[in-house]
Amino acid sequence: MATTHNFEGSVLSSSLCELGEGPTFEAETATLWWFDILGKALHELHLPTGREIVHKLPVMGSVLASIDAGRQLVGSDQGLFVRDRASGELSLYRELEPEKPGNRSNDGRVHPSGSLWIGTMSKKGEDGAGSIYHVREGVVTKLFDRISIPNSICFSPDGTIGYYVDTRVNRLMRVPLNSETGLPAGDAAVLVDENGKPGGIDGSICASDGSIWNARWGEGAVDHYASDGTHISRHLLPARRTTCPVYIGDGRLAVTSSWEGLDEAARTADPLAGALFEIAVPIQCDPEPAYRL
Repeated sequence: MATTHNFEGSVLSSSLCELGEGPTFEAETATLWWFDILGKALHELHLPTGREIVHKLPVMGSVLASIDAGRQLVGSDQGLFVRDRASGELSLYRELEPEKPGNRSNDGRVHPSGSLWIGTMSKKGEDGAGSIYHVREGVVTKLFDRISIPNSICFSPDGTIGYYVDTRVNRLMRVPLNSETGLPAGDAAVLVDENGKPGGIDGSICASDGSIWNARWGEGAVDHYASDGTHISRHLLPARRTTCPVYIGDGRLAVTSSWEGLDEAARTADPLAGALFEIAVPIQCDPEPAYRL
């Protein structure tokens, strides 16, 4: 049986995001980035000083990846953009679904090879409207379709295994990959079946030991799974709609959350919904890879 740990962490940012998502950490600058998807904002937090900057966006951004010291890749409802770090200017890089203006991006992550996996979904939450794509050196390839809410995209440290989930189905999938390209090398299979159970499998990261750390939407928690799918532990947080963890060094996770869909009474009962949290857990992670243009 999994061990449950009460919250003993802290609030890193009290900027309450309607839909906090897509956290990423740059160890070289000690900077944590995350999005408010519905608020069309990119948050930047310098951990040593606590200085936070909120960058307004003209798109619904959800995925951020480093390219180099001067540029970042942004995934959004309007496609993939290259962001100039100094000016914040966005330049269209690739479209994802120009034929589906009602869709937006959701979860995504860079594979150790430098390719990107990114999922899309309906802005209205329609069933099966989204897909998961692989983007390598500008070439966009559809991997999985009829996805409702793509999440949990992450990869084993050696790049030979990929993970993803359709949160509406709530089965965490495991797929063998070509480590040189990040493309599937076999069929996906169920690793963790939580269909019909409380809460949704949301964003995940893969640790250096191959285990998976997953934010559980609706349950206010981060779950730790072994690489064979065994549920090791649950770490509680003071907001019900936890969305995605990210490793920020020294055995620490930052975790985004959301107040999307909560009425006034529910927000009063969940006052930290949308905040960014920090917890200490037994984890080490490899540095996040950059996207290769």
